[in-house]
Amino acid sequence: MNAYLDYVCTKLKNNSDFKKRTVNSAYGKIYILFIDNLCDSKFISQYIIAPLVNMNTKTINSDIIKNKVLYGNSIGDVKSNDDAIIHILSGDVLIIFENMSNVIFCEAKGFLKRSSEIPITETVIKGPREGFNEILNDNISMIRRRVKNSDLKIELNILGKESNTSVVLVYIKSKAPIELILKLKHTLKNMKPNFMLDTNYIEEQLKSNNTLFDTIGYTEKPDVAASRLFQGRALIFVDGTPFVISAPYFFLENFQMADDYYLNKIYSNISRLLRFIAFGISVLLPGLYIALTTYHFSFIPVEFILRLSNSRASVPFPTILEVFLMLFFFQLLREASIRLPHPIGQSMSIVGALILGQTAVSAGLTSQSTVIIIALSSISSFLIPKLYGAILVWSSIILFLSSLIGINGFYMGLFMLSSHIASLDSCGYPFLMPLGTCENFNYDDLLYRSNLYSISDNNLDKDDTK
Repeated sequence: MNAYLDYVCTKLKNNSDFKKRTVNSAYGKIYILFIDNLCDSKFISQYIIAPLVNMNTKTINSDIIKNKVLYGNSIGDVKSNDDAIIHILSGDVLIIFENMSNVIFCEAKGFLKRSSEIPITETVIKGPREGFNEILNDNISMIRRRVKNSDLKIELNILGKESNTSVVLVYIKSKAPIELILKLKHTLKNMKPNFMLDTNYIEEQLKSNNTLFDTIGYTEKPDVAASRLFQGRALIFVDGTPFVISAPYFFLENFQMADDYYLNKIYSNISRLLRFIAFGISVLLPGLYIALTTYHFSFIPVEFILRLSNSRASVPFPTILEVFLMLFFFQLLREASIRLPHPIGQSMSIVGALILGQTAVSAGLTSQSTVIIIALSSISSFLIPKLYGAILVWSSIILFLSSLIGINGFYMGLFMLSSHIASLDSCGYPFLMPLGTCENFNYDDLLYRSNLYSISDNNLDKDDTK
């Protein structure tokens, strides 16, 4: 019996979905091996088994089988025992002839998959509704349809000693800096994980450590991914996840949304300005409130101080504890609304916030002004969801420093935040690029969104070398 047949049958025994079909032909027995729930059974019957049974050639070898008998799109020879296992677990059919040493594989994938849907994490008012799914080939095809460029390079890597996950590096050769591509290739080549299930396994190897800011981008939208390719970025696809990595990724991109480029330019720029203001409010407002109300009353109008003192008359806690308590309550409410099923979570977030704020004031746990400050800070953070984790931690740090030494602590926290962001890099490029750096990258869409023609013209004609 063929050594490949023995090896595969031994490795995959006791698997109910592993099928071995024996076919008798004029050239001896033919063994058809496949995983039932990964392959299309009709395809196997019509385009593999039927041609093999009915073949009529004077001689038989692997080249004749591949070129004249089988009708699959992807057909080749198996190179080793491990290669045979990878092919059969990837949805291919192994064809083993009793009187032939070579083993042939034929693609016959036919498993269920999720259709392309609107990405929940990147909803748009206007623009393409298509989103990536969990199938690698489908995701690559969405990029191919948008980037009809002969310089588009798609390089396959297999990562994970046990999972054998397909990972694809995608870039436009004439656009992406060679240093960037070499760095990404080196990272992928030197990764030796036992298994890989998501893009985050690669992100953690590429992004800056000890920070809450994402220095590696991700997206579920093919149009966003394609635009980053034209800017000279590189993409990394991982089979089994709809999220695609893009590198490098800069801080200002957190304030840009996909539909900024599909809506009216004036409205888009106003919306972008609101996001910058929202970032400042969500990070700085709680700390500034503590600094002013605890240490620097002279900066507050007298009328407001009187109202504030009246609202806090029945609150037994110091202001700092009151603010942290409300932040804790709102964080609990947010986490609960995320984890619950969508219809229930949406209702809970609205009703819970109303009940929580009113009840906390009535019970004397907090003042009305504190509820307004924390609510405004929390709502502002929702405008820039990719920065939510960083906002939560850094606003707490600034809040704590402000409670210790007042406005000096507030400025100290602001300086620490600015220094931290300025110290980060993304695949060798400053995270704040192009602000405060002489480095050059094909990235022209900054605080203000100019005409789409100008953005496209710069992206296509500009030198992208470092």
